[in-house]
Amino acid sequence: MISILKQLSKHWITCIVIFILLVIQANCDLSIPSMTSDIVDTGIQMSGITSNVPDTIRKDSLDALLWLMEEDDAQKVMDAYSLKEDIYTLVCEKNKTLEQAFTIPEMVLVSMASNNKEEVQVKDLDEACKNLLLSIQSFPAGMKDSQIREVLQSTMNSQLSKMDESTLDLMESQAKAFVKLEYRAQGIEQKVQLSYLFKVGSKMLGYTLLLVACAILVGLLASRVSAFIGKDLREKVFEKVLSFSNEEIESFSTASLITRTTNDIQQVQMVYVMLLRMVLYAPILGIGGIVKVWNTGSDLSWIIVLTVGMLLGLIALLMVIAMPKFKKVQTLVDHVNQVSREILTGVMPIRAFSREEYEEKRFDKANTELMKNQLFTTRTMAFMMPFMTIIMNGCSLLIVWFGAKSMDMGNMQVGDLIAYITYTMQIVMSFMMIAMVSIMLPRASVAFSRIEEVLNKPLSIQSADKPVEKEFKGEIQFSDVSFTYPDGQDEALTHLNFTMKPGQTTAIVGSTGCGKSTILNLICRFYDVSKGSILLDGVDIRSIPLDQLRDCIGYVGQKGILFSGSIASNIKFGSDISDEKMKEAGQIAQAEEFILSKSEQYNSHIAQSGTNVSGGQKQRISIARAIAKDPLIYLFDDSFSALDFKTDATLRKELSKKTKDKTVLIVAQRISTILHADQILVLDEGRIVGMGNHRELMKSCKEYQEIARSQLSMSELGGIE
Repeated sequence: MISILKQLSKHWITCIVIFILLVIQANCDLSIPSMTSDIVDTGIQMSGITSNVPDTIRKDSLDALLWLMEEDDAQKVMDAYSLKEDIYTLVCEKNKTLEQAFTIPEMVLVSMASNNKEEVQVKDLDEACKNLLLSIQSFPAGMKDSQIREVLQSTMNSQLSKMDESTLDLMESQAKAFVKLEYRAQGIEQKVQLSYLFKVGSKMLGYTLLLVACAILVGLLASRVSAFIGKDLREKVFEKVLSFSNEEIESFSTASLITRTTNDIQQVQMVYVMLLRMVLYAPILGIGGIVKVWNTGSDLSWIIVLTVGMLLGLIALLMVIAMPKFKKVQTLVDHVNQVSREILTGVMPIRAFSREEYEEKRFDKANTELMKNQLFTTRTMAFMMPFMTIIMNGCSLLIVWFGAKSMDMGNMQVGDLIAYITYTMQIVMSFMMIAMVSIMLPRASVAFSRIEEVLNKPLSIQSADKPVEKEFKGEIQFSDVSFTYPDGQDEALTHLNFTMKPGQTTAIVGSTGCGKSTILNLICRFYDVSKGSILLDGVDIRSIPLDQLRDCIGYVGQKGILFSGSIASNIKFGSDISDEKMKEAGQIAQAEEFILSKSEQYNSHIAQSGTNVSGGQKQRISIARAIAKDPLIYLFDDSFSALDFKTDATLRKELSKKTKDKTVLIVAQRISTILHADQILVLDEGRIVGMGNHRELMKSCKEYQEIARSQLSMSELGGIE
């Protein structure tokens, strides 16, 4: 997991931007429920009245309120309003002082107007104000205003003493109820309500649009970061695999390397998107939701604790059950890819030997094992969602049940309950997001560890720390060379000593598996010698930079590998040459005959692996590719086997003109191909049992004689017995 996170360090600026966007998104997400609560509690129930200080108030209503206020408060209120046509209009900003001055008088008037009624009407309020003003007029004429207020204060205190605790807790809402009735009496209640709803609704819409914009930007940036990391990983894996020697290639199967480069990196990419979009967002949303719930001051917090505890228990159980299976998925995918590749590569011999049914069973076995594993993990995930839904719905039920009781007691309003449920669902959803990702993380972790196995694989073939760079002529010397394959026990080559000089053609013959191709692999440093050394112009090839060494070599393998593209692109594959030199190489390789017969000639299409050309045509294009490079050293690994004798002879004749000052090494099974070689090495079980030209070996080497006489007649051998 730490290794996965390290990849994000290269994109730290983008990650910071994503974090800021997620904080903004979470803030918008957490603000919307409180706005919903405001719309329900204030916009609908209180007709959009947010303060108990009225913007406008009738003269009789304000006069009644002023008599219920302290003298100082009454003066402050009078200073805050101006009178016009029996309507007082607020001329200053609303503040705490004004709210405190209005609260108790408004509540007392509403209480007087209610007279134990379920709903107070405007006429009830007007009657209460009228009665209050009439009672003031009934006081003795010589009585001072302060004395009248003392009497009223005494009456008001007695009125308050009759109210129970729950009524006192609703003092503010009672005060707002007064303002609501006052606006209704003035005919502006609906206007105030619509204004408030439009204001809060517009704010909600703005927050929603900002939330959507942040979510889109986060998705875009997260996908971009993920794509760049995936691209970077693919490039690193590909570059590392290209630097592998045969030893490293063989330690990973080809199917596994393909899976690691494609499927594994795809898994890691998906996790990066989820990390940046969900894992990073979930704690922000969850913590924010907990803070919001805590600020509500509700006594329902135990429901959230219970819900979160159940979710964590469910996640832990699923991790224990599903984790081993998720870790096994990638290995099974490797196996299916390997079997598929073997079957598709060998489809012709499978048909020839009627082994379709056997191979179908073999593939079905690997495929079924993968299916069972995936079914188990999918079913586990399928069980998780219903259980989480049950927990969420149970949580909602508990909140509604106990929230209704709180509402009945007057401790909570409808909007607060709605907001509380929404915040709780957001907290639960944040844990659900973490749960979903926690199931996928193990698989991604396994995938990333498999990618790291490739990236951290030590290279057995590397350039020397202090490489020798010089101009080379092409002389190769094997000095007491022995070699054992990495997984082998017996030596493939034993104490080889020979020299190949520029201007000479050296050939190697021998029975199958005697080590002919291994010699070419050692010269190219596909493997390094186990003992001894290979020298190029007196310099150990291990001291020569790999790119410089291989620039000196034109290698043609046994299979004649071609790449998808055109004939021209394949011939020019090893060097940047002109069309004239490309055509010259095609002529020397005797490939022009079939190339010119094609409608597009050198631009003719070559399918992947050269499946649309014959074996002989593949070999001739491969030989042309090596000739076009014009190297110091030519290595032909049984590269003439698919050619007919006439083409073989013509090609070698033309090739000898091109390579008269080059070092040429030919591995061949046909004696006719190497008959005129300057030096022939005869190998038997990794040892040189004969060395010389054809005539010398026919006299001195029994093994060579057996090979030669099994292929050519006496006349073809030059009459040598």
